[in-house]
Amino acid sequence: MKVVISGGGTGGHIYPALAIASGIKDRLPASNILYVGTQQGLESKIVPQTGLDFVTVDISGLNRSSLLKASASLVKFPRSIFQAWSIIKGFGPQIVVGTGGYVSFPVVSAATLFPGCKTFIHEQNAYPGIANRKLAKKVDCVMINFPEAARYLKAANIKVTGLPVRHEIMEVNREAAIKKLGLKRGVFTLLAFGGSRGAASINRAVLQLLQEYSLPDIQVIWISGEMEYEGISPQIESLRFNKDRLLLKPFMHNIEDAMAAADLALCRAGASTLSELAILGLPAILVPYPYAAENHQEKNARALLQKKAATMVIDEFLDGETLYKKLEELRKNKDILKQMSSNIKNEARPNALNKILDIILKKY
Repeated sequence: MKVVISGGGTGGHIYPALAIASGIKDRLPASNILYVGTQQGLESKIVPQTGLDFVTVDISGLNRSSLLKASASLVKFPRSIFQAWSIIKGFGPQIVVGTGGYVSFPVVSAATLFPGCKTFIHEQNAYPGIANRKLAKKVDCVMINFPEAARYLKAANIKVTGLPVRHEIMEVNREAAIKKLGLKRGVFTLLAFGGSRGAASINRAVLQLLQEYSLPDIQVIWISGEMEYEGISPQIESLRFNKDRLLLKPFMHNIEDAMAAADLALCRAGASTLSELAILGLPAILVPYPYAAENHQEKNARALLQKKAATMVIDEFLDGETLYKKLEELRKNKDILKQMSSNIKNEARPNALNKILDIILKKY
């Protein structure tokens, strides 16, 4: 069986695509999988390392900063459709799956015209991206992570599947994680992180918090991001906070241990992060990335906020004092924290990958 998978631009589109590809290989080892992305996207660095066959089309996201730049993006569109059709026709897939990002649009669009090919898209966010909104009415099935996304999609067949998460998240043990990280048992633990590159606003707020408040009964795991670590680490000596209860890292490959050990997270509101928080039942103060496409991170956060599964601070209003007040409000009200944990765990879909595979491989 031949399968084309396409998704790119950000890790939020790429990693679900790779999870689906891996799942197909596990179920059907003889399957032939082709990944279609762009040369300039993050997928061009990540996908070839997995051993999957990788080809590209020439398309870029719509740059809305000026009419000239937007026009330059649109000029590439007809050519990308032709390139995608050539790839689909030459490869001859029975299944095509798109996980979002601008590259998935021409690939899945072309596949809907190819005889005998079943087409699927997966949407990770509460507010679907423009590519998936346009594709929804053309494909055989739309799979979504947030049930709230359905209202924005004109599709005949929508399935709530959830988002595949890393198996490490599924297997991590809290007590083992606390011991591995050298943390004290029974001490309230805050985990602050902003993704692999860090988040300047989160880092500023955490630094202010630790400079201005001693917080004697709290320990902190702070993942600053590699780009900001060098600027932060020299300031640690001047903290009011007890440095023995601070674990500062530029990056953690085993972030699942930090998440398992924590009582509360301070983080962005990307779909993958939220899915991992849900699996672990970890309450969070969400700080949506303000420049995410169509402000989808804030919409993700608000979907959880409505269910009392998380709390939120808008990026521009986050500082040390605001963080301190939020932290103390939650830490000192265990009932609220416990309810948040229960509510976000209700959003977990640990069987997401199998649900997706069951849908796309139904006849195989």
